[in-house]
Amino acid sequence: MPSFDIVSEVNLEEVRNAVDNANRELSTRFDFRGVEASFELKESIVTMSSDSDFQLKQMLDILRGTCVKRDVDTAAFEEKDVQHIGKIYKQAIAFKQGIEQPTAKKLIKLIKDAKIKVQASIQGEQVRVTGKKRDDLQQVMALAKSSDLDQPLQFTNFRD
Repeated sequence: MPSFDIVSEVNLEEVRNAVDNANRELSTRFDFRGVEASFELKESIVTMSSDSDFQLKQMLDILRGTCVKRDVDTAAFEEKDVQHIGKIYKQAIAFKQGIEQPTAKKLIKLIKDAKIKVQASIQGEQVRVTGKKRDDLQQVMALAKSSDLDQPLQFTNFRD
């Protein structure tokens, strides 16, 4: 029986490259001369630190731009609150990995409401979709791509 998995993954190597490019861009920008500003990547969290809140917003734009250039979907960004420690402002940006339970339930409800003859089930941090016809699975893929779930979706493990 044909099946595939709907997953939400971010390529952390591309994120690392985007952070390196953003740090290089910071060193060449005129408005960041003489300012202690940097991006730091640990696991799947990017920490931005700067001297002012305004510069953090500019740094976020720089990070978004470099991520787009590296084909990292910015819908996976989860911005944390700005922390003010002494004279340094810090903000963490987490990259969402995997489909969370509420989002997976929304996705399954969306598939069932479309009345496509497939079965969808939650398996950990992914959704498995099975059906008798390959065309039905392709309809589900198109439906998932057009849905607005605030998370990038990829399709893996397609079996015929």
